Amino acid sequence: MQYFSIIDDAALHAGAEALRAGELTAFPTETVYGLGADAFNTHALAKVFEAKQRPRFDPLIIHIASLDSVEQIADLSLLNAAARARFDTLAQTLWPGPLTLILPKQRAVPELATSGLLTVALRFPQHDVALALIRAAGGAIAAPSANPFGYLSPTRAEHVREQLGEKVAVILDGGPCGIGVESSVLELVSDTPRLLRPGGMPRERIEALIGAVELGVASAVTTPLSPGQLKSHYAPRTRLMLHSRAEMLELPWEPASAWLFFDGNTRDLWLQHRHIINPGRNQGCIHTLSEHGNLATAAALLFETLYEIDHTGASAIHAQRVPSVGLGNAINDRLERAAI
Repeated sequence: MQYFSIIDDAALHAGAEALRAGELTAFPTETVYGLGADAFNTHALAKVFEAKQRPRFDPLIIHIASLDSVEQIADLSLLNAAARARFDTLAQTLWPGPLTLILPKQRAVPELATSGLLTVALRFPQHDVALALIRAAGGAIAAPSANPFGYLSPTRAEHVREQLGEKVAVILDGGPCGIGVESSVLELVSDTPRLLRPGGMPRERIEALIGAVELGVASAVTTPLSPGQLKSHYAPRTRLMLHSRAEMLELPWEPASAWLFFDGNTRDLWLQHRHIINPGRNQGCIHTLSEHGNLATAAALLFETLYEIDHTGASAIHAQRVPSVGLGNAINDRLERAAI
């Protein structure tokens, strides 16, 4: 495994060469780190599923680096006029960005990438390293998050190295991911668009452009339409219990547990009620996602903080639900699935 902490032409060349050779390259995006394979190489795609121990029924997201590449992956001619207008608006306004669109697929896209579905998950990420790698590798990389299936998505390259190690040929360390939760997934094939996974692109921003969208439901069935639809997912190894703010404030002290607060105010009130001297933001078993209750900060730190807690030996995690607006919907979605 080659690990590059400085992303220069040599690092990008190594990553692209590995992809062209049918190997796996882990790379940063604005959301989380991806585990990349040549989108049109079935043997390479199989390595993704093997490395992650991911079930074959869970489709992958294909990443592109130009709008000119869309119709190599998606057959836009199969969209009706209204759906095509929605696609054009979203692609021109929100791409590149943390939004994955479910579209009719081109026949050339391997069934393994789409889990046999007639649709494909397509994304144009907003990260210089990701875009440079995609272009150098030929224009299309299939990439789920670079972690064992069901576990926390990695927001730092060292998470990838620890979790997947030699299963990856090349790891490109682009530093911490800015958004910290996966992309939003929007299905555009149905008459009414459906948000299948809340993520880095807030639902409110999508609806401001194309009108109301339905909210998809995480599914226990074995044929999800997109990545990230399974009910139990994004989970730490440590048992997690999710509480409202009011419930969190009433919880008694448990020295063997870890505590994950959304904001400093809630943490301080909880500590005062228990006559505990305020230990600060992230000392010992008490963690706070955003001192001032900023949802973007909380999202960026969510997986990283859960990853840290998972390595402390805590017996359980008590986590506070965040406000259900903007990125808060994505944070709560991940916490809810971790708590199942």
